[in-house]
Amino acid sequence: MKFSKIMFKQSVINYVKNLYRKEMYEANDKQLYTAVAYAVKDLMMDDWIKSQREYKDQNKKTVFYLSMEFLMGRALGNNMINLTYYKDIKEALDELGIDINVIEDQERDAALGNGGLGRLAACFLDSLATLGYPAYGCGIRYHYGMFKQAIVDGYQREEPDDWLKDGNPFEIRRDEYAKTVKFGGHVEVEIDENGKEHYIQKNYQQVRAVPYDMPILGYGNGVVNTLRIWDAEAIQTFNLSSFDQGDYKKAVEEQNLARNISEVLYPNDNHMSGKELRLKQQYFFVSASVQNAIERFKNYNDDIHDLPEKVAFQLNDTHPTVAVAELMRILIDDEGLGWDEAWDITCRTCAYTNHTIMAEALEKWPIDLFQRLLPRVYQIVNEINARYVRQIQNKYPNQPEKVASMAILYDGQVRMAHLAIAGSYSVNGVARLHTEILKKRELKDFYEMRPEQFNNKTNGITQRRFLLHGDPLLADWITDKIGDEWITNLPHLEKLAPYADDEKAQKEFLEIKYQNKIRLAKYIKEHNGIDINPNSIFDCQVKRLHEYKRQLLNILHVMYLYNQLKNNPDVDIEPRTFVFGAKAAAGYRTAKLTIKLINNVAEKINNDASINGKLKVVFIEDYRVSNAEIIFAAADVSEQISTASKEASGTGNMKFMLNGALTLGTMDGANVEIVEEVGEENAFIFGLSADQVMEYEKNGGYSPWDVFNNNPDVRLVMTQLIDGYYSPENPELFREIYDSLLNKDIYFTLLDFDSYAKAQARVNEAYKDRSAWAKSAILNIAKAGKFTSDRTIEQYATEIWNLEKIDLTK
Repeated sequence: MKFSKIMFKQSVINYVKNLYRKEMYEANDKQLYTAVAYAVKDLMMDDWIKSQREYKDQNKKTVFYLSMEFLMGRALGNNMINLTYYKDIKEALDELGIDINVIEDQERDAALGNGGLGRLAACFLDSLATLGYPAYGCGIRYHYGMFKQAIVDGYQREEPDDWLKDGNPFEIRRDEYAKTVKFGGHVEVEIDENGKEHYIQKNYQQVRAVPYDMPILGYGNGVVNTLRIWDAEAIQTFNLSSFDQGDYKKAVEEQNLARNISEVLYPNDNHMSGKELRLKQQYFFVSASVQNAIERFKNYNDDIHDLPEKVAFQLNDTHPTVAVAELMRILIDDEGLGWDEAWDITCRTCAYTNHTIMAEALEKWPIDLFQRLLPRVYQIVNEINARYVRQIQNKYPNQPEKVASMAILYDGQVRMAHLAIAGSYSVNGVARLHTEILKKRELKDFYEMRPEQFNNKTNGITQRRFLLHGDPLLADWITDKIGDEWITNLPHLEKLAPYADDEKAQKEFLEIKYQNKIRLAKYIKEHNGIDINPNSIFDCQVKRLHEYKRQLLNILHVMYLYNQLKNNPDVDIEPRTFVFGAKAAAGYRTAKLTIKLINNVAEKINNDASINGKLKVVFIEDYRVSNAEIIFAAADVSEQISTASKEASGTGNMKFMLNGALTLGTMDGANVEIVEEVGEENAFIFGLSADQVMEYEKNGGYSPWDVFNNNPDVRLVMTQLIDGYYSPENPELFREIYDSLLNKDIYFTLLDFDSYAKAQARVNEAYKDRSAWAKSAILNIAKAGKFTSDRTIEQYATEIWNLEKIDLTK
């Protein structure tokens, strides 16, 4: 559909009038945003309807991407980009006297995710639509997300992220597809006249799963897929009989159960009620999604045995892996299939992505909780386990350690990753190093039993969000140099490589980076009240806060640099701005204390006039997609400093690379592949290798006290943690961090400190030659083509899901 500026302007005017009973000059910015959003949604609606109709008519295989998180970011700008109308709409709004940047800033980031897992899912949806593959994203419509982060006196404070307060113009409620999800009760066996057993769940609680659909646009191709997020509602919102009898709690029992399920992402599970709520959430959206997928399949197809030819369930980490058992339940109890038939269908329909090497993130549920909450599903898991254990014993007779390692039910726990592996035809890691570690260590026994099941799919990012929208100055510059093919074919960036040696191009790039740094500096001044120097090195570490990601290593090095400056104000240090952004899980004490440490160090350094502004430290409050775009565009240095072997992939490293930042990192996750592409001379690599880390973990041989006693720089910064230097009001405030590093240091922070400091010194030296720096930065952009999510999804679609692209010309 061709864009009509006149019609679009009239649409905005009409929405302001009809939604708010106002004329344009009376509407505030929030109201104007809503009107513009509805007008943009109108531009998508015909294609959305057509795409879904074509999926039905062509009956193509569809992937249902099941994920606890979808970190979508703001929808308005991305939708305008993928419509290819962004500049047209900007002109239309200019004529109405509306600033498009002000309008975009009115939108709250959709609080449907938290970290890399959710952002990857969002990138995948963008790529699926852009490549023309039929897909649904399936998740939960969280009312308050994980939390909105506030920094108060340097501490993280969790506040509700009320992103739906003013509504979401881009969603559509779909009551006609609502499903019922059951919890608790017990299972009775009834035998029919043919002697067949039927399993009936009784005395259960139930909630109504109501889907809300959001459009996912492909770039310029008319394909619109759907993100379907489920909200929980009571079947009976109010029990008048119970109320009249004085049982007020029971009167609203179902309503409270439903409300809790879709309130927040990742409720604190340091207690049993939190664990129970998490399991309810996972089963809730999985059950609704699987029910919906099978209902959709049956609308288009006659034989349930054909399900694997028309449907793929991709399990995004261990959260949705109960889908294996839920699909079995539906096939057996609702469709009347026998066990062997149902298991064959399930094992050809489900595929599992492992996103972590960290044992803590591989979900395990207490059997008593699982059995009480999901009695019929537990029966099925129990039977899957019994049969799987027999397979293991047949393959490895007289090796009980194999059963201990691989069983689904073991030691009082339901091991969800094992359920996923048992019931999936594909298990993939998300970076080559990560996949090799899975095969050789973490999932070694499973790999040896079924090596053909395992494969690698290195993660990727969408260039349309993180370059075309997030860094428009750089995007326009690239297009001016090599054309716009890179928007849908990122390896086309390779044509930028010859410009790396072009002095004029280098200066142009540095000017664009400078303008982006000014933009971030304004954001920091507005939100943090800190003045930063846009000519300084912008050294950025923004990601979920976890000890293995080693924000501690970064801040300890900042303390070390500060000590150098205090000892010698003339020391050769290029002005440096260290930017941190991270949320810590509400129950993660050490991570939250690390945030406090970063902010206390920032407070001291930023207010010390004696160092002449050579160092500044900034903690970005409430890190999210919308401010991430500003940070990626401005960064000079990309901190990717996780302990080698611990980061599965990372995608922030790719976003920084795409925006011309140089990687400072360990050989971990996708850093390995980034360095392969760009060359080690265009990155700053340090630290232990993955093999060295795993050797230490296996055989020991490392004492943090040795580093403390032999490295005076480390000893000083460690002592400053407990002598009140950064917490004069409470010298013992950071004792927990001190003790953890010296007594355990399980992530080798102190052992890698010297190597990290030397790498940082190389950064300092390299930045003095701006021309050489610009050359490396341009080469990083030119070599980023591999790391598009378009490539990743093409591999999933052809090598795992066996999808065909939709043809909208038919």
